[in-house]
Amino acid sequence: MFDLEAYFERIGVSGQPDVAEIHRAHVAAIPFENLDPHRGLPVSLEPDALFDKLVTRRRGGYCFEHNLLLSAALQELGARVEPMLARVRLGAAAGDIRPRSHLVLRVHTEAGSYQADVGFGAGTLLEPIPFGPSGIHEQAGWRFRVIEDGKELVLQTQDGEIWRDLYGFVPEPVPRVDIETSNWFTSTHPRSPFVTGLIASFQETDGTRVLLSDWDELTLTEHAPGTAPAIAPIDRDAIPDLLDSSFGLPGFTLDTDGRVASAAPD
Repeated sequence: MFDLEAYFERIGVSGQPDVAEIHRAHVAAIPFENLDPHRGLPVSLEPDALFDKLVTRRRGGYCFEHNLLLSAALQELGARVEPMLARVRLGAAAGDIRPRSHLVLRVHTEAGSYQADVGFGAGTLLEPIPFGPSGIHEQAGWRFRVIEDGKELVLQTQDGEIWRDLYGFVPEPVPRVDIETSNWFTSTHPRSPFVTGLIASFQETDGTRVLLSDWDELTLTEHAPGTAPAIAPIDRDAIPDLLDSSFGLPGFTLDTDGRVASAAPD
């Protein structure tokens, strides 16, 4: 049984919230982070492990964890949810085909079918959008749209005058075994950026995005809608304090190699 009351307390909602309210609250309450793969711990997608990590221990996670937790909550409320795997296009060179390492949801409610995604670390949807191409959707100053590219649906975001691809996916549900395989690659493969690098991010309800990452150089980025991002280089020794103060992730330190480690036994 999914403990809906504890999940609602974690994301700060009560009563009978609708899907959009739950989605927005989840994004604002639970950070995106890859601290477990970064420190050599495979990510478990077992329901009890997900709930314990993101709800009970108030950690964050990456797309598989976020969207499977959201899926369980919405199913508990009576929605029908179909998971789909996507290829991240953001930052990819032309013609570069990446693995299907991102999870997105199709949510069926009495009001219609929606694309939901609370786990895209570079700036996720604040609320679900109608599934499929359906015009431009503005959310707290950020603009999104879905286009068709062959068999794929592609989520794009507007950057100035340019529409940039975020990810593309074939709109077909995938079985659990495919999700587990993609998650295993993402959290354990020695060339996975979630293993080699560090990322933590969250998005406030006003649209402001905060990102800590060393995928290029170690920086803290704050980006409000309609403004240029403020990018500050960060000393590696500052990471534990930043995880605590900016992302609500206390209890971490650095090991002798400068990688994030737990300050207490797991």
